[in-house]
Amino acid sequence: MAQTKMTRDAVSAELQGLDGWMLAADKDALHKSFRFADFNEAWGFMARCALLAEKMNHHPEWFNVWNRVDVTLNTHDAGGVTALDIKMATAMNDYTKGVNL
Repeated sequence: MAQTKMTRDAVSAELQGLDGWMLAADKDALHKSFRFADFNEAWGFMARCALLAEKMNHHPEWFNVWNRVDVTLNTHDAGGVTALDIKMATAMNDYTKGVNL
C-alpha cells in the first residue's frame, strides 16, 4: 500500500507527542539521537528495531557509535514523512522505556 506524504503542519503536530524527535535539518525526515548506558544497550535497541523494520518493511537510516544511535526516518517512495515514519518513531521510543537513556 502506497504511503502519502504528510504536510509539514501534520508532521509538526505529530512531533508534539514524539519525545526527542525533530525534523531533520537537511531533508524532509524525522531525526533523533538515542543515547544508552553502553554499547550492549544500543545494540539491543537496534536489534529490536531491526525486527520491527523487517516486519513493517520500513527500514531506518541509522548510525551507531558505542552508546549512541542516530536515526533518520522518511518514506523514500513518498518523498518525505508518512504515517509509517510516525509509527516507527513511536515504536522506537516505546522500546527505550525502562532503558536508562
